[in-house]
Amino acid sequence: MSNKVVIVGAGGVGQVVAHKCAQVPHVFQDIVLASRDVSKCNAIAEQIQRPIRTARLDAEVRREVVDFLKEEQPDILIHVALPYQNINLMEACLETGVHYIDTACFETREIARFDYKWQWEYHQRFCENGLTALLGGGFDPGVTNVFMAYLAKHYFDTVETLDIIDVNGGNHGLPFATNFNSEINIREITAKCRHWENGRFVETDALSLKKEFKCPEGAGTYNIYRMYHEELESLVRHFPDLRLAQFWMSFSDNYLNHLQVFKNVGMTSIHPVDYNGVKIIPLQFLKSILPAPSSLGERTTGKTCIGNLVSGTKGGEALQMFL
Repeated sequence: MSNKVVIVGAGGVGQVVAHKCAQVPHVFQDIVLASRDVSKCNAIAEQIQRPIRTARLDAEVRREVVDFLKEEQPDILIHVALPYQNINLMEACLETGVHYIDTACFETREIARFDYKWQWEYHQRFCENGLTALLGGGFDPGVTNVFMAYLAKHYFDTVETLDIIDVNGGNHGLPFATNFNSEINIREITAKCRHWENGRFVETDALSLKKEFKCPEGAGTYNIYRMYHEELESLVRHFPDLRLAQFWMSFSDNYLNHLQVFKNVGMTSIHPVDYNGVKIIPLQFLKSILPAPSSLGERTTGKTCIGNLVSGTKGGEALQMFL
């Protein structure tokens, strides 16, 4: 049980986390929402029915984070800013004795590749300091990992295949928008796909495999595309008998058409270009003119379906379940 939490990041996900923490005052008695732009923190604080404190914090500057944590002395830091900052914040938590939670895997600004190896190297240091670092504590990764463990424990004797399926059937009525940070979203979707097959990761082109999926509960039928997602790394590690593990996400034709045009004209590039003597990164510029994800909630209608389709055996019989 935590009395005090520091939430780092005041974007769409930070907004959700702040609201959720505020809903359990017996767990989070003191909430501090921190970001480089304190005005965003203040705007979120004004939405919440109980007092929370706000602060300016640059998560890129480790010394600043360390000093901030020493002053605030929280029990837990929840990191929902950019995944480029994961290592900085983990180091700061180790130095100050604070538990750590994030929702996305670390990656470098220079290479669009999610890989847990950098963060997993901190496992022993957190253990030795009596601290917990919970990586990927969102829905996917996060809840999808729990789904897999639950099915394997309660319904299967063996698990052989896993398909994680993320369908966003919501409609925000805009020509093009992403439901979380546009820069990270587009980097993730346009990166090479990796899936697990027969004991190794196999790399293919992004979104090169497509199929149709009918959601339960009348949520609709959608085209889903195979892509890489970081929870596959941890799941195949903890469920070594998996023969095949894949991640799928739904995209509308409209979304993919926009994305292809952005890619064709160079707007998805993460490499700096010279514009009137100023170095800019095209993808970061694109992010700056797209709708803020935090603005989409109130205008979005429809259903979401995220779950795990698992096959294996129970009592010697073949079994398939979707949770």
